Amino acid sequence: MEKENNEDLQEQNNIIRIDIVEKVKEILPEDDKIFDLAELFKMFADSTRMKIICALKEKELCVGEIAFITNTTQSAISHQLRILKQSKLVKYRKEGKSVYYSLDDEHVIEILMKGREHIEEI
Repeated sequence: MEKENNEDLQEQNNIIRIDIVEKVKEILPEDDKIFDLAELFKMFADSTRMKIICALKEKELCVGEIAFITNTTQSAISHQLRILKQSKLVKYRKEGKSVYYSLDDEHVIEILMKGREHIEEI
């Protein structure tokens, strides 16, 4: 590597602006935060989970209602709800023998809406 203009390096025919690279490296989240963020976005990568999230955006629902809306088995819905609960995207409350699910907070709706906004402009 050879120095160029005291701030730039030339590496394999690419100029690297060291001052900019160092600034960006300083503000990047730590690896564990990057991993957590990637895990969060994985939750949105399954169409069944997306259907559940979209349904719960509209109304608090029980497993049977979600299964009917999504045309999926109750077993499959329960499995996906468990994953969504572990990721803190969905919460539940019990009323007698019934369990009702809802989105955990407004952040989930914001992520969903930003995603929809993005795909609709493509």
